[in-house]
Amino acid sequence: MILQALTRYYETLADQGKIARPGWAKSRISYALCLNTDGELVQVIPLLEETGGKKPQPRQFDLPAPVKRTVGIDSNFLWDNSSYLLGVDAKSKPDRSRQCFFACKERHHTVLDGVNSTAAAAILHFFDTWNPANARTHPALQNDFEAMTAGGNLMFRIDGAFPHEDEAIRHAWQAYYDKAEGDTQQCLVTGHEDQIAVVHPSIKGVDGAQSSGAAIVSFNAPAFCSYGQEQSFNAPVGRYAAFAYTAALNHLLADRENVQKIGDTTVVCWAENAEPQYQAFTFAALFGQKQDRLDENDLRETVRRLANGMRVPEQNLDPDRTFYILGLAPNAARLSVRFFFRDSFGHLMKNVNEHHERMEIVRPSYDKYETIPLWAMLRETVNQNSRDKSPSPIMAGAVARAIFTGGLYPAMLLEQTMMRIRAERDINRGKAAIIKAYYLRNSNPDCPKEVLTVALNEASTNPAYTLGRLFSVYEAVQSDANPGINSTIKDKYFNSAASTPATIFPLLDNLCQKHLRKLSTGRRIWYEKQIIALTAVLGDEYPTRMNLPQQGSFNLGYYHQTQKRYEKKEEK
Repeated sequence: MILQALTRYYETLADQGKIARPGWAKSRISYALCLNTDGELVQVIPLLEETGGKKPQPRQFDLPAPVKRTVGIDSNFLWDNSSYLLGVDAKSKPDRSRQCFFACKERHHTVLDGVNSTAAAAILHFFDTWNPANARTHPALQNDFEAMTAGGNLMFRIDGAFPHEDEAIRHAWQAYYDKAEGDTQQCLVTGHEDQIAVVHPSIKGVDGAQSSGAAIVSFNAPAFCSYGQEQSFNAPVGRYAAFAYTAALNHLLADRENVQKIGDTTVVCWAENAEPQYQAFTFAALFGQKQDRLDENDLRETVRRLANGMRVPEQNLDPDRTFYILGLAPNAARLSVRFFFRDSFGHLMKNVNEHHERMEIVRPSYDKYETIPLWAMLRETVNQNSRDKSPSPIMAGAVARAIFTGGLYPAMLLEQTMMRIRAERDINRGKAAIIKAYYLRNSNPDCPKEVLTVALNEASTNPAYTLGRLFSVYEAVQSDANPGINSTIKDKYFNSAASTPATIFPLLDNLCQKHLRKLSTGRRIWYEKQIIALTAVLGDEYPTRMNLPQQGSFNLGYYHQTQKRYEKKEEK
């Protein structure tokens, strides 16, 4: 299904003129080797352009599609690195570089022999007369020799024009590409008879994967083979489909503004009709990516309208449009599909809207996010003082799937969040929102709906929730009685108060009485009224031990009461 969806996406892009046809691909070139009509190298021109980064980047061209190289020698047509076009490199492997050059020479003769074109004749004459041994001393290469041989791709330029724009050369390459030999079988993607792609083109742009490219479909071990079939004949995909799905995926990955990371997973998305507004809106709604025309309130309102099946003409968004989300993770020379989602755009927005509603909780005044983006949610599961701040890849992928499909949140999300609360002895908006969202979707009687509110529920009689509120009041009393104190009861007793309240709260009661005596009469009476009201709900005995859902209720009670206290300070 993934390959079929990407192939359809490629065909839509090709019909719109946004992507190259089979046999062609976008490639980045650093230098042009300028030849005269006699095939003599006369000049080298840098093809670098400013992109707003620290240094200029290679320029992108629509060129003959690259070959799939592993450890063997195989040449591209009209462009390649210095080993193939000049027979030299910076790796101190002159023998291999010469082999690469002669392989490139043979490829160009195979394609261009008999082509009636001045540019074709100049290229062939260059290969017939060029001597790699003299490259270092050639006058045209003196200034850029080290940079060209250190990396980057080169291409030809003949008499001021690029040969890939020459119609005769283009026809020669297309004929060569189309007649490539191979077994003909029914393609599993298109269902048509086609020559089977033994090796699929590389996919580039997945963070953490090999920079030279990796593969979704590959077979290179006997354990992967069956019935005597080798390589991709185990799952026959035609050359057209192999080119189409990889070209579409590389097109998506090249647009870095519409690529996101979830843990180690690179996420791309697309609409069935290849209209870009769907991608931009999805990343804004889910990842907090800013949109020029929408503020956060407009964004939430648009999500709600789509969730209710309403069209949004001002954004040109249709809730019935088929939409795809694909998550890819690095796995050596291959790519792992972390998740793949296909549904209508409106149903996706419905699931996203319900997730945001579950995550809604009272927020501090300093928190700039109206809704908590996915990346900020996952950040709460990681120690921010550690060197590696990436969330668990498996957990991150499972959370994303739960949001996209409206399914249950993974247990690991709650476990990691509670672990961070115990380690940090604190609970912020993000962690409280995760607890609230988790138990609203994964219901548990020990963390009932009465505590899963946006703000403080003063009518709740849940013991664990009330204990969290009482702990917050005790902390406020201590802070009022001892301004600027270094070590608070939260630092010493927060975890044990949440897990074994019967052991800790009698001690906290005694400490609170001492702190109250330091306060003015008015402040003391105000705190005493709160404590009496909360202890009346709890009764004479505290729970001996609280399980994980009850600790979640405790944490929410503490967070709600604390935010209420801060709210009163701001009002005052």
